[in-house]
Amino acid sequence: MDTSGYLTVFIDESNEHLEVLYNQLLALEKNPQEKAIIEEIFRAAHTLKGMSATMGYQDLANLTHKLENVFDGIKEGRLNVQSEMIDILFSAVDYLHEMVEDVASGGSGSKDVTDIVEQLKSLEQGDVLPQDSVPLNTLKQAKTNGTQMKNVDEFALTILQESKERGYTNYEIIITLSQNCLLKGARVFMIFEVLEKLGEIIKSEPSVTELEEEQFDQTFTVLFISEYKKEIIQTNIEKVSEIESVHIVPFNVDQIQETEQTLEKSEEQPQPKDGQHGKQRHANGIANKTIRVNIDRLDVLMNLFEELVVDRGRLEQLAAELDNKDLQDTVEHMSRVSNDLQSIILTMRMVPIEQVFNRFPRMIRQVARELNKQVEVEVIGADTELDRTVIDEIGDPLVHLIRNAIDHGIESKEERINKGKPEYGTLKLEAYHSGNHVFIEIVDDGAGIHKDKVIKKAISKGVLSESQAELLSDQQVFELIMSSGFSTADQVSDISGRGVGLDVVKNTIESLGGKIAIDSKEGQGTVFSIQLPLTLSIISVLLIELQKEKYAIPLSSIIETAIVHKDDVMHAHHTKVIDFRGKVVPLAFLNDIFNVQQMIEADKDSYLSIVIVKKGNKMVGLVVDSFIGQQEVVLKSLGNYLTNTFAISGATILGDGEVALIIDSNALVK
Repeated sequence: MDTSGYLTVFIDESNEHLEVLYNQLLALEKNPQEKAIIEEIFRAAHTLKGMSATMGYQDLANLTHKLENVFDGIKEGRLNVQSEMIDILFSAVDYLHEMVEDVASGGSGSKDVTDIVEQLKSLEQGDVLPQDSVPLNTLKQAKTNGTQMKNVDEFALTILQESKERGYTNYEIIITLSQNCLLKGARVFMIFEVLEKLGEIIKSEPSVTELEEEQFDQTFTVLFISEYKKEIIQTNIEKVSEIESVHIVPFNVDQIQETEQTLEKSEEQPQPKDGQHGKQRHANGIANKTIRVNIDRLDVLMNLFEELVVDRGRLEQLAAELDNKDLQDTVEHMSRVSNDLQSIILTMRMVPIEQVFNRFPRMIRQVARELNKQVEVEVIGADTELDRTVIDEIGDPLVHLIRNAIDHGIESKEERINKGKPEYGTLKLEAYHSGNHVFIEIVDDGAGIHKDKVIKKAISKGVLSESQAELLSDQQVFELIMSSGFSTADQVSDISGRGVGLDVVKNTIESLGGKIAIDSKEGQGTVFSIQLPLTLSIISVLLIELQKEKYAIPLSSIIETAIVHKDDVMHAHHTKVIDFRGKVVPLAFLNDIFNVQQMIEADKDSYLSIVIVKKGNKMVGLVVDSFIGQQEVVLKSLGNYLTNTFAISGATILGDGEVALIIDSNALVK
C-alpha cells in the first residue's frame, strides 16, 4: 500500500499524540490514581503505535509498544507510579519525538532504542532503575563503536571523504555541559565560535536549530573537520566555562558508508512496509510545507516596506492637497494593497510565546524534585504572539527567573504547612498584550522578598549607606536584587544563590527594549513583570496635538476618545478624575507631562479632549489639545542618547516630513 499520501497527516497527528503524552505524564505524577489520565495516555500511545506500524516505521511502533506495556501495567494496577518511573517514560517519549522529527525531515524514523527498551522492560517487570541510569551512555557507545552519530547524509559524507583525501582529519566531538548551566544556547554558540576558528562544522546532533532553542538535555555531538590535533581542539573548547566533559574521537567515514551499503542491500529485499521509505523521502515536500528563511532577510524586507509606508503617507497627503479624484482612487487602492502586504510581513515574524512556555512545566518539575519541593504550574496566555527575534532571546531570562522563584520564593512542604499555606506552591506564567507591548508575568505564592534582609546585604556590600536606605521605596529596594553580584541566599546551590543571573536577566531584557519590574509582599509571594516591545516596526496610531507639537498614541492601547466638560472633572486623592461609564478614571495632562507651554486661549476652553488608554485592567485618561486622526506610521528608535526618555517609546516621520513622538501609554498608567 502506498502510504506517502498520508505522511502529512501522520506527522501532524503523531506530534499531537506526543504532546498529549508529555502533558498527561506531568498530570499522572500528580494524580497517579486518576483513571481518566491513564486512559488518555494509553489511548494516545495505542493510536501512535497503530499509525506507526501502518506507515511502516517499525522502530517507532516497537518502542511505543514497550511504552504501552508499561501504561497497561499502571492501568491494571500492577505498577505503582513513582518519580523515577516518570523520568524513564519522559526519556522514551523524547526518543519517539526525535524519531517523528526524523520522519518529518525525510528520514526513515530509525533509531537505536536498545537501552531505553531495556529500561522499559525493567519497569514492566516492576524494577525501578536508579535515577542516574536514565540518560543513555552515549560516551561509552562512542568509545566502543568509534562513531556515534547516525543519519549522516550523502552530501556530508562526500565532504568528509574529500577532506580525508586532502589530509585533513574528521572528528566526532561529544560535549557535555554542566548540570547547573543556565544559558545552554549561549554556551553552544561560544563553543561553535571556537570550533569555527579551528576548522569547519559539518553537522550537529541535535540540529543547530534545536541547540539554539535549547531542545536538548546536556550533551550534543558535532562532526568536525580540522587540520589541528585533537589535543589542541580539546584545550580550546575547554576554555569555555560550564563544560563538564569533552570527548573527541576520529570519525570513521568508511564504517558509516559500509553501514549504509548494508542497509541498502537489506532494503532491496521485498518488504511491503519498509519499502515505502524511498517514496517518503521524495514526499518530503508534502510532509513539510514550510521553508526556513534567515531572519536577516525578513529584516531587509521590513526595512524596504517601512520606506514604502513613509512614501505612501506622503502620497496620501499630496492626493488630498491636489484634490484629483483619479489620483486619490489610485492612492486609496495602493493603500489597501500595502495594508495587506504589511499584515503578511508582520505575521511572518510573529510566533506564539507557547514555543517558550511549553518547555517550562517539565523543567519546573525537574527543579522542584531536585529541591524536594512541590510546585504546580499555571500557564495563561500562551497564544500571545511576539516577534521571532524577541522569542529567541527571552527564553534564557525566563528560565532563570523561574528557577529563582522555585529556589528562593516557594518554601518547602513543611514550611508551607507551618505557615498555613497549601503544601503545593503555585507558579503562574502569564502573557498578555497591552498597547504596543507584551507583558510576561511570573507569579509565585512563596515567601516573598525580605526587604530588611535586602537592605542589610546592600549596606554590607557598600551599594548604599544607611541614610540612603531609609529614603528608598519598596520598588527601589526590590530592584537592588538585580545588581551585579547581589544575592541574599544563605547557601549557594546548583540552582541559584551565586549572585549572578538577575543582572544578566535585566541587561538582556533592556537590550530588547524592554523593562523588568518586581513587586513582592513578604509571606505572600513575588511578581516579576517583564514588559517587551512587539518590535512591530509599523503601527497604527492616533495622531494628536499639544499646541503646535504632534504626538502619536498606539491604537492598540486606546479604548476610546471623549470630549468632557471641565465641570465633570472631579478630585480624588489629590488627582483629577472623571466618571467613565461608571468607573473612576484618573486624568494625565500631557501638556504638563511633556512640558508643553499652554496658550491663554486654551485655558478658556470649556471642554477637554481625552484619550482613554488601558494597561491590563487599569485605565487613564490622557488630556490632549486636539485629535488629528488615525494613521499608520513607521516606529523609529530614539537612539542611545534618548533611551530613558519618560513615556516616549520612539518617533516617526509623517508625510509632510515632520517628526512626531510616539507616546508609551503604559508608562502613564499607574
